[in-house]
Amino acid sequence: MGPALFKLLRPHQWSKNLLVLVPVLVSHQWSDPAAWRAAGIGVIAFCLAASSTYVLNDWLDRASDRTHPRKRERPFAAGALGRPVALVLPPLLAALALFVAWGVGRPFLLTTGAYLVVAWTYCFVFRGWLWMDALALSVLYTLRVVAGCMAIAVVPSPWLLGFSIFLFFSLAALKRQQDLATPGAEASLRAYRPSDAAVVLATGMATGVAAVLVLALYLNSEEMAVLYRRPWWLWALCPLVLYWLARAWTLAHRGELHADPVVFALRDRVSWTLAILALGCIVLAT
Repeated sequence: MGPALFKLLRPHQWSKNLLVLVPVLVSHQWSDPAAWRAAGIGVIAFCLAASSTYVLNDWLDRASDRTHPRKRERPFAAGALGRPVALVLPPLLAALALFVAWGVGRPFLLTTGAYLVVAWTYCFVFRGWLWMDALALSVLYTLRVVAGCMAIAVVPSPWLLGFSIFLFFSLAALKRQQDLATPGAEASLRAYRPSDAAVVLATGMATGVAAVLVLALYLNSEEMAVLYRRPWWLWALCPLVLYWLARAWTLAHRGELHADPVVFALRDRVSWTLAILALGCIVLAT
């Protein structure tokens, strides 16, 4: 039961919660130990909150997961765990997440609570609504960034929020596009139909390009000029992000992504190369 229980928490998905650290970087508080400590505790809180949602989602999806070529190995779908775990673990993890968040501060606690409300509503309601599932997922990703801002007591930048919403909506649509291109995944499509693939592709790529446009507008803003000594280096971020999105969408359209977009990025050499180049540009600009 131990390995199955650990697998149920989806630890490989916890990397998404590193988004809580993003405000520490973009606000240039790199040398502030207190900021890293608060954001680090925030990452732990969101790992617990996210796992509570994963457990709930896997229980509700157990029937469709049994027919999915990859998801059928999940503990509930495979029969390794049962109803008692599904009843006890999600609220327990959510309570632990709120307890940890309480130690960071009230604004962070409220943001964590908002994340849990949206996430659980997604599990019970939004995941069956056409496009509302993608919108809810983009909000959940963005709330991680907002929570990072709350942890270190900075006001979320409108540029950061706009970029996040568009980018994460594109990634949520990317995940749906991968399901549409995967044989045997029909039961997990819910409100989508195989004939929707072209619409999902167009919408997802359009929102990805919109995210790059927001980034370009930010690079031309007065706020950015104050934070960086050599801001022209940051213009290289636009083609890097655009290339990654175009490549990921092409692989998803071919049915070759084989993973959640964030997990794909962590396992993909090209993604790592682009990330290193982007980091180098940021260092040179700073």
